[in-house]
Amino acid sequence: MKAVGYWKKGLAISEPKSLEDIELPDPLMPEGRDLLIRVKAVAVNPRDIKSRLSVEPSDGKPVVLGYDASGVVEAIGSEVRFFQPGDEVFYAGVLNRQGANAELQLVDERIVGSKPSTIDHAAAASLPLTSLTAWEMLFDRLQVPQDGGDGTSLLVIGGAGGVPSMAIQLARQLSKVDIVATASRAESEAWVRSLGAHHVVNHSRPLANQVKTITGLAPVKRIFSTHTNAASWTEMSAIIAPQGQIGLIDDPEPLDLRLMKFKSVSIHWEAMFTRPMYYTDDMERQHEILDAIADLIDEGRIRATSTTNLGRINAENLRRAHAFIETGHVVGKITLSGF
Repeated sequence: MKAVGYWKKGLAISEPKSLEDIELPDPLMPEGRDLLIRVKAVAVNPRDIKSRLSVEPSDGKPVVLGYDASGVVEAIGSEVRFFQPGDEVFYAGVLNRQGANAELQLVDERIVGSKPSTIDHAAAASLPLTSLTAWEMLFDRLQVPQDGGDGTSLLVIGGAGGVPSMAIQLARQLSKVDIVATASRAESEAWVRSLGAHHVVNHSRPLANQVKTITGLAPVKRIFSTHTNAASWTEMSAIIAPQGQIGLIDDPEPLDLRLMKFKSVSIHWEAMFTRPMYYTDDMERQHEILDAIADLIDEGRIRATSTTNLGRINAENLRRAHAFIETGHVVGKITLSGF
């Protein structure tokens, strides 16, 4: 089968060997709860860049990345309950198995959802990783009340990226919290407002005074930070309400937790790979979340955040996608379709 991978980690994306077109044997037939999926489209995430720079090939095999995909079920394992061959699906995969940048992929059905029927495979591929991360952080970690209001606010730092773009939509559609998003450019501000942010502040300037002045809000009850450093952490300590909650998804340098002590602030990490990598008892929850996302898409309540399609799934186009993401100025998601 055709695939895109690398044999040496850490190469600059301008190097042709950073991602190469390769041929691999087809996967074995699925067993247990695995599905064999023919990949139709993929999306590229910052996680792909982190893995390209840090994951070393082993056992004489190349690393095949790809953590967002949409495709068609080719075959099923003997214990599969949710799908049949021919079903259209979307999913995010895991870090410790072959990725989606290949014609065929084995994936556990418990982290796969039925593809939304009203969008194409490319748009569907833009959804899983960001939707799962946003949903799990909002409703599992930060305990944002669904379909009700507790009179509180949510600050989303880094509002135009893939994860915050989904978090803003889900918070607006499924809760009544007051949503404050950050953006530093006119294009980004227009984007987050279109997704449902009630207020927008500029994260290139100090946040505390902006949040207080522009929004008129009391101290923020919940903060969802997708880009965290020592300076923004200090600002969060000033903005967060006593007994508030902060959610983190990135990999910041060590942070001084003592800043949060006297406000009794709780800190929550979110990694959507946790459930499938550790086979948690509630792993099947990701299948349920993705099906809920598909329903919201088909009902027109939220939209896919795909903004750029770079064409076929091959090394040249994937290198272009990685290069765009490395600029730090991508709005929405980059997708690729077909081999």
